[in-house]
Amino acid sequence: MSSTAPLQPPDARSPAVLLVEDEQSIGNLVRSYLVGHGYRVVWVRSGEEALAELSRHPVRIVLLDIGLPGMDGLDVCRLIRERSNVPVVMLTARDEEPDRIVGLEVGADDYIPKPFSPRELVARMKAVLRRSEPRSEPGDALVLGDIALRRDAREVRRADEPVELTAKEFDLLAHLMEHPGIVFTREQLLDRVWGMTYPAGTRTVDAHVAALRRKLARPALIRTMRGAGYKAVATP
Repeated sequence: MSSTAPLQPPDARSPAVLLVEDEQSIGNLVRSYLVGHGYRVVWVRSGEEALAELSRHPVRIVLLDIGLPGMDGLDVCRLIRERSNVPVVMLTARDEEPDRIVGLEVGADDYIPKPFSPRELVARMKAVLRRSEPRSEPGDALVLGDIALRRDAREVRRADEPVELTAKEFDLLAHLMEHPGIVFTREQLLDRVWGMTYPAGTRTVDAHVAALRRKLARPALIRTMRGAGYKAVATP
């Protein structure tokens, strides 16, 4: 018998949230609060159900518990990233830095430790959703070497081939490409890309830079300045 809770409220214009949480009390609290703030919520209690639900219904954001029975949240996040760029916020009782780093490395967009207030959760959700929205600005097209980035379409191409990035990876790359040759410290990047002092610390930046180098297949595009930070440079 499926444990999927129906989408609520029925207004199809409301943003849809996939909540993946096996603890009844937390699930009830989060769902009630989100519904009260105008979101539609589908609540499942396992990673397998989450992947099945995503294959059937698109959502705007996923709230994903790490400590799920069976397939854990990190594996679920990794599989989501293979299929979709939907924003993912990890919910977890594990407040150790290595766990946070792994969550971000597999593609999570944010990370909130338990216990948390529903108000903080909604604030973080809204921040993640804002960053994932396409934006039209002057100078939307950025080009560095054979890497082309369009902020309006949130699209990146390498030698005219599309490259799939998470929302945070895209924002970090856009910031560096917008200021080629300028060195930014990790703290500056946290402030300008994440918009806050991020709980996972500066290693979050390192994890996202490593992911960009791997996905772009241009390791020299983002240069490490030892003892200083990172800068974007044109590659041959």
